[in-house]
Amino acid sequence: MACELILVLDEPSPRTVAPLLRSLSGEITWVKIGLQMYTACGPDCVREISELGFKVFLDLKLHDIPNTVAHAVESAARLPIHMLTLHTSGGEEMMRWAVKAQQAAKPDLLLLGVTVLTSMSAAALQQVGVAATPEAQVSHLARLAVTSGLTGLVCSPLELAPLRQQLPVGIQLITPGIRPSGAKADDQTRVLTPAEAVVAGANYLVVGRPILRAPDPVAATRAILAEVRGAEARA
Repeated sequence: MACELILVLDEPSPRTVAPLLRSLSGEITWVKIGLQMYTACGPDCVREISELGFKVFLDLKLHDIPNTVAHAVESAARLPIHMLTLHTSGGEEMMRWAVKAQQAAKPDLLLLGVTVLTSMSAAALQQVGVAATPEAQVSHLARLAVTSGLTGLVCSPLELAPLRQQLPVGIQLITPGIRPSGAKADDQTRVLTPAEAVVAGANYLVVGRPILRAPDPVAATRAILAEVRGAEARA
């Protein structure tokens, strides 16, 4: 399967991004709705974006007791979404309950485990009591997620290659922290270029500001896609 691009909608309202999305129709298939837009607009933002013809990755990073997360998955599954995230640090029981709820409510929904946020450095992990390096913690949580039944993970691009060696072939890897050559890293600390991430084994690349803040977002999108397709051709 070809690596796909997911556009992050870091805006408070679907109406803010609707003109951009219309201009990108035919260029991208996927968009990611995160906490900013979902908190501001609620489930209606998912429906509005879906009605524009895009597949929705709902990035809520669910993390609570198993019963609560399972019911949250059931609720989210009623929306027109194709991906949903939860925190793997919630533990095996929480993830198993979430998988059971997802399978019952929407079997084709890809439930994704978030391992270590791409903004977290080794020092940041130590501040919250995790002595392991980001790479070691990602590996540990990824294996726990697969054992719990998850079939997809969100991870830093720098963990792509190690995870590809450790995990079953069919596990989908969704990768934020993608920055085209010359772009600012912003608040991401573990980044790769689109081509590097493709070579390392990403299934989906999550990109926001390099497109949203570009003088010409359509041209920026096409440049990233061209880099991705070039890397796939050379692989």
